[in-house]
Amino acid sequence: MYWDPMPTVRAVLAQPRTDLPDPFRPGATGYLHGRWEDRNRRNVPGPIYTGETDTCLTGRLHAPRQVLYDEGGQEFVYRQPTTAAEVHALLTAAEEDPFQGYAVDGDEHWTADAVRAWWRDRSRTAEWIAAARGQWHEPVDGRQQTRAGHDEYAAHLADGLHSYLLGYAYWLDNRRVPQPGELLPEL
Repeated sequence: MYWDPMPTVRAVLAQPRTDLPDPFRPGATGYLHGRWEDRNRRNVPGPIYTGETDTCLTGRLHAPRQVLYDEGGQEFVYRQPTTAAEVHALLTAAEEDPFQGYAVDGDEHWTADAVRAWWRDRSRTAEWIAAARGQWHEPVDGRQQTRAGHDEYAAHLADGLHSYLLGYAYWLDNRRVPQPGELLPEL
């Protein structure tokens, strides 16, 4: 239902990195400068999101189960991570973004009401997915992979995302994962 990726994010960011210049070492979160006000509306609610990113189509190379591109080629998070490996993949995609447009402070901005509003507007997202899928039909570079990603996003929106969002809304209200049998908020 909901798995909190932030303990893993914090652990990854706390790892000493000698392969990165000073601004990218842990503590400064040097490559995580995405701004909430710039977030791509296609980001699913959760702690990790993108603001303005590059258009080099590199995100799916590292996190194909989490990242897609909009019509301009900017990256967004279409599925929040549910394992430590997926957190690592997303943070690797973030490291590769020269615009440093990823962020991990979504929990500070999302509210249960905002999650409900995003969910109510899901038909707009579904329409965008259908239109975008047709734009990414050529097997060039990572584009064929992106068409598959649009199919995955549509499937996630139709089955699985609702359950995740119920758990996330609960987490936002209570700052803990719901226990079996606990009443979840309405979406």
